[in-house]
Amino acid sequence: MPTKAAALRGAFASQPFLRIVGAHDALGAKLIERNGFQGVWASGLEISASHAVPDANILTMTDFLAAAVSMNEATNLPVICDCDTGFGSAANVSHMVRRYEAAGVAAVVIEDKVFPKVNSFVAGRQELADIAEFTGKIEAAKSTQRSPDFMVLARVEALIAGWGLEEALRRATAYAEAGADGIVIHSKATSPDEVYAFAREWKRRGLPLVVIPTMFFSVTAQELQDRGFKMAIYANHGLRASIRAMDETFRAIRETGSTAAVEDRIASMREVFDLQGMNRIRESEERFGRRDGVTAVIPAAGDDRLRPGFEAILGEKPLCMVDIGGKTLLDRQVETLSSLGVTDIHVVGGFRGDRIRADGVRVVDNPDFERAGTAHSVLCAAGHFGSKCLVVYGDILFDRRVVELLLKSPYPATIVLDRAYRTLPFRDKRIDLAVAEDLGGPSNGARRLDWNAFKRVRWVGRAADKTGANTEFIGMALFQEEGVRALTDAWREAGKRFAGSPFYEAPDVARADFNDLLQFVIDRGFPLHGLEVEHGWSEIHSPEDLERARAHFARERAGSAPR
Repeated sequence: MPTKAAALRGAFASQPFLRIVGAHDALGAKLIERNGFQGVWASGLEISASHAVPDANILTMTDFLAAAVSMNEATNLPVICDCDTGFGSAANVSHMVRRYEAAGVAAVVIEDKVFPKVNSFVAGRQELADIAEFTGKIEAAKSTQRSPDFMVLARVEALIAGWGLEEALRRATAYAEAGADGIVIHSKATSPDEVYAFAREWKRRGLPLVVIPTMFFSVTAQELQDRGFKMAIYANHGLRASIRAMDETFRAIRETGSTAAVEDRIASMREVFDLQGMNRIRESEERFGRRDGVTAVIPAAGDDRLRPGFEAILGEKPLCMVDIGGKTLLDRQVETLSSLGVTDIHVVGGFRGDRIRADGVRVVDNPDFERAGTAHSVLCAAGHFGSKCLVVYGDILFDRRVVELLLKSPYPATIVLDRAYRTLPFRDKRIDLAVAEDLGGPSNGARRLDWNAFKRVRWVGRAADKTGANTEFIGMALFQEEGVRALTDAWREAGKRFAGSPFYEAPDVARADFNDLLQFVIDRGFPLHGLEVEHGWSEIHSPEDLERARAHFARERAGSAPR
């Protein structure tokens, strides 16, 4: 694989025009790469401004190099470094080239001003170095570099200093003869006429000509290419954009007292995680990390518009993306799971799966969602189960404490059961029921954890006599290593034994609910345990359920939610 220096030199030779954008850190470099530019300019102005100091050689070479290294490591693009005047004499330039080339950057740019310099757009001191002094720096740089691909570009500041076109051409010619790999012609005029005149008179067409169109910003890349330029450096626009955006965002937060007014115009946490490479961390943890981590699977594939009253509410989005108090249902689930360290979360999508979004989740596609049941959706994620798998239905809200208790289960397969079912006023609904061993007396609302709270489950389903069921299955289950095997083995066997025939309460295996699969696990002789809770969760099965949830979180935001 060619080095970045070789890639840049090759691009100069093979591409008609290169567009480079300035940055001061790794995040900016990644955004430049994401938007299709051909390289990163490690901008002296941006790096200085990021330290809140003037662009006047206040920072050291070490400061600039550290910033360049972070950019270079974060992107596959070649990095071209703004090295001001070379940080001193010819000896300093030699030291600089050794360090920058060793760091893997593709090129350096040095300018022919007196050290210490000030930014070219600052009125006042714009002193130029003697031509002989600066050609000595170029010769020192070229004699120091080890790879023939590493590029040293000479930046001519004669137009900035007001010395005119003839002096700019004289200096550029001398620098080319000293071995410079390209000429950067700089101007602070608001029209490109000066640099166009330079390009017209420049005779060394084999040497790349570079321009920084900061002041004459209306000129296009095509116009610059037509005039003989090989590269444009958009040197500081990322910095300037971020300053304006941050300032406006902070002002809005202060004035409104919340972030609601800015949320739709700032990056989501998911975008931040993508730029950070959080997926690589998760892949590394999956491959090399602890094997006892918990994977969460959230089946959310169904078209819930088929439920009475939901079509108008959902429109073209899945139920998990419905808003509940300023956050989606899925966001609230992910937030609760993440607070307990469950961050490897897979959502099984089907209906409008392309609209399922939450920070840190992966979407697994269920292409058969229109004719498949919940069991099939859960098993679509079987490749991600790991040694501990937490299944959470995509239409429930739950307290953190419920998950916390479930994760402490000592059993290989545990489902969460709500004993409050016996006292609910809407027991005529079609809900998921369970028959467990006697769970004892009333709990008085306490969510205690003792091993007697985990009882063997004898039956799970919907069709049993409701008077015989003593709990409701809330749609949350934990499978540890042996339980994961039992679940996946049961699914494989069911597919063979019940192909084309009814499967418990389902007309066939493909349309089986997760309840049906759980009952098959029980009937195969594998112990399924239930964790007793009382309340602490809510399902979103109807518009009334949704309104209750929204009212709850509205009270919570107002500080009056019941405890």
